[in-house]
Amino acid sequence: MKVSRISLHLQLLGLLLALNGFLLHCRAWPARYTFVVENTPYKRLCSTKNILTVNGQFPGPTLYAHKGDTIIVDVINKGNRNITLHWHGVSQPRYPWSDGPEYITQCPIQPGAKFTQKIIFSEEEGTLWWHAHSEWDRATVHGPIIIYPNKNNKYPFAKPHAEIPIILGEWWKMDIGKLYTQTIQSGGDPNTSDAYLINGQPGDLYPCSKSETFKLMVDYGKTYLLRLINSGVQEILFFAIANHKVTVVGTDASYTKPFTTDYVTISPGQTIDLLLHANQRPNHYYMAATAYVGGAVPYDNTTTTALLQYTNRGYTPSSTPLFPNLPAHNDTSASVHFSRSLRSLADKNHPIDVPLKITTPLFYTVSVNTFQCPNNSCAGPNGTRLAASINNISFESPSIDILQAYYYHVNGVFGTRFPSSPPLLFNFTAQYLPQYLQTPKQKTEVKVLEYNATVELVLQGTNLVAGDDHPMHLHGYSFYVVGLGLGNFDKDKDPLKYNLVDPPLQNTIAVPVNGWATIRFKADNPGVWFMHCHLDRHMSWGMDTTFIVKNGKGPEAQILPPPPDMPPC
Repeated sequence: MKVSRISLHLQLLGLLLALNGFLLHCRAWPARYTFVVENTPYKRLCSTKNILTVNGQFPGPTLYAHKGDTIIVDVINKGNRNITLHWHGVSQPRYPWSDGPEYITQCPIQPGAKFTQKIIFSEEEGTLWWHAHSEWDRATVHGPIIIYPNKNNKYPFAKPHAEIPIILGEWWKMDIGKLYTQTIQSGGDPNTSDAYLINGQPGDLYPCSKSETFKLMVDYGKTYLLRLINSGVQEILFFAIANHKVTVVGTDASYTKPFTTDYVTISPGQTIDLLLHANQRPNHYYMAATAYVGGAVPYDNTTTTALLQYTNRGYTPSSTPLFPNLPAHNDTSASVHFSRSLRSLADKNHPIDVPLKITTPLFYTVSVNTFQCPNNSCAGPNGTRLAASINNISFESPSIDILQAYYYHVNGVFGTRFPSSPPLLFNFTAQYLPQYLQTPKQKTEVKVLEYNATVELVLQGTNLVAGDDHPMHLHGYSFYVVGLGLGNFDKDKDPLKYNLVDPPLQNTIAVPVNGWATIRFKADNPGVWFMHCHLDRHMSWGMDTTFIVKNGKGPEAQILPPPPDMPPC
């Protein structure tokens, strides 16, 4: 039986249309971005310097996704030094190859080289961010990630009139690479920043900055979603808006029970979603951010501002914008009160799954330390070199990345004897501690976790050298913050006060100065995952560790294979 040429053409056309519909339905083509890392001149505080940027932008471009999407980012390094990029808070299920921390999951992208990174979203929904994860380059190499609900769902709050990223940061007049090198070589504290920033601008309290101050224009009676990000390198920040309260509805890409507050405490690495109701008398109002520093350490005591301006006609703004009430720079109770106010939304559309039966209890001390220098020649206390540690181990970066060594069974790169509890027990938060406790061990040790282990990790701050807050960030996971307190953790009393009903789901938690935080997570994401303090001086001094989560049974519980273009070591 012969088939006519017209009939054959119609059948082929139908097949093509069906295939096209299938591809569209499956969304087979992920969104693709090109990130060119390059040196770009920027003027701040009356002087111009070259900074590393992505696509010439500071802050960098925004990535957009829906819950569960996968996107591709082609990273091309046209800068003058090695770089890596990290997608902060994205768990990257089974795919640590694109996570980004230098010498943990990859070797850096060298000048002139390219690396294609696959970003796999899963349960995240809300605001995250991306940033450099090599030396201190994230000071200028960073930008927002916005993850919308999937196509069949909506926000768990009324849709806002507009959404605006508010990125808090820091600015140094000197080159950030030179600052890093100078700090490491001297062994002392880094120079404090010369300004804080809101969306890349210092604001009109700083010289040569008034005309470029960021302005948020609002209509009376409307509601705005502020996607707040702390990209700062060294400081936790207080943030507030004059005469306006804000309603917290999310943190670290997880929804929270809404609560209204006069101020926000936000750690480096953390993101907080805020609803701003433009319900005050039309005027010009300052939004401002300044440092929260619980310890006796040097800090930048300046304040960055932006302007909230009502667009309504017929009013004359105050000669000077109204200024918000911010907590004092050392108000630890204000900082802890805010952190304790966070609760997971925990409704039927956003269920939570807090591990209740713990198989792997861990207790980690986080400390600032010192090493002796020949002839007391370093810039730390009494001529020492400043260091930092977890469980008395100051992390040493290997020569090839830990993920590659683990995946290809390369011996001698790392050890697997990271202690589950402190090797030395003492009164962690005592005012005076023996000097011999200050010196840690320098090692590259990891903690190996069984697949599906349920982990409880108590993070205990110490008063060695100088007590400080420590915003601890875990890659590859979000975790439930079930407890938070001041002083030494009491293993008998404090667990009785854990929140196991609706604890917040976060990827970064600030361990209070001379205090503790308890987190829980299920180790169901196989791979190599970094954990570190997000104050970059502490990370560079060694307040880091790494978890290796073993493969489970079956292909869906195992690390995916590496891409073909991993940067060479």
